This record gives sequence, C-alpha cells and structure tokens, in this order.
Amino acid sequence: MENLIDADTLSRIESRLKEIEERREKILRDMRSITLNASKAIINVHAGRKKDAEQLLKESKKVLLKTSKIAGNDLQKYLTQPAAEYVEASITVAVSKKKQAPTQEELGVEDIPYLLGILDAVGEIKRMVYDRLREGKVKEAIRLFRAMENVYASLTPFAAYDHIVQGIRRKIDIARVLIEDTRAIVTEELRRSALIKDLQKTLRV
Repeated sequence: MENLIDADTLSRIESRLKEIEERREKILRDMRSITLNASKAIINVHAGRKKDAEQLLKESKKVLLKTSKIAGNDLQKYLTQPAAEYVEASITVAVSKKKQAPTQEELGVEDIPYLLGILDAVGEIKRMVYDRLREGKVKEAIRLFRAMENVYASLTPFAAYDHIVQGIRRKIDIARVLIEDTRAIVTEELRRSALIKDLQKTLRV
C-alpha cells in the first residue's frame, strides 16, 4: 500500500517548523540580553550612572531591532515582555534627566510593549521620589511625582482595551495605588518642611 500522506508535503512542513524553531531559539537568547541590559540600566539610573544606563539601552535597541526582523509576524509575541522592560528603562532614564519620554518610533517597539513599559516605569519613578526625599530634594521629588501622575492620567483610557492589551488594566490599577502611596509620603514631607520653616522663623524672632 502506498503512503497515505504525501512524504514531500510532510518534509516541507518539517523544514518550515525547524526554521521557526531556530528563529525562536535565537529570539529567546537575544531577549534575555535585552532584559538583562534593561535591569542593569535601571540600576545605573538609581546609582546616578546615567551615561552607563544610556549605553546599555543603545545596545538593547540594536538587538531589539535586529531580532524584530527575525521574529517576523509569527514570533512577535516573544518580544513583548523584553521590549516592555526596555521601554520601562528608557522612560526611567528620560524622567531622571528631565527629558520628554521617548516616542514609540524612537524606541522602535510595538504598541503593546510601549504601553506596558510606560506603566511599569511608574514604580521606578516612585523609587526616585523616595530617594530624592531622603536627600532633602523636595522640589525634585515633586517633579517626579507629577511625572507619575501624568503617566496615569495619560494611560487610564487604555484600560478599555484590556481584552486586546492583556494586563493593562491591572497595571493601571497598580499605578494608581503607587501614586496614592507616594502622594501620602510627599504630602507628609511638605508638611514637615513647612513646620520646620515655621519653627525656624519663630526661633529667629
């Protein structure tokens, strides 16, 4: 009896699947390096090493753009989380330098990781707020807090697309909680600063 299934057809399918598997493995390796660089960049920002952070992000962008071409349309899902972490680090660097957040086009990422990355940056900005307060830099802390509020206000409408951008509503909710916690700390610090000024005036009198 002859083979029921055409052997040549199966061979072609197997070749295509092998090619996809090879691309997938390459993408996963590259994405690990992007994730690592993003983490290092954020660490450098908080340590005050902004130039080092920017260099790491430049390297990540090169890898991301190259890997995106390899991924094509069928494997883009593997880029979402690492790309979001790259966006998060990029936003964190920009805010720390008092710069406008980089656009989607400047970063070279897709819609979903761009939105998710911006929201993830709220947590890192909160950390910077706390650091500035500990350093006594209240005005800078307030500027950073305003940046947190701006992110939340800008992205809140996207909660309606949670069925498309999975997880975005949860991230928006988390951002709101982070902002409320930070507002309480900033408000308390402002009251403390005002009290100290009043005491100093009284003592001078």
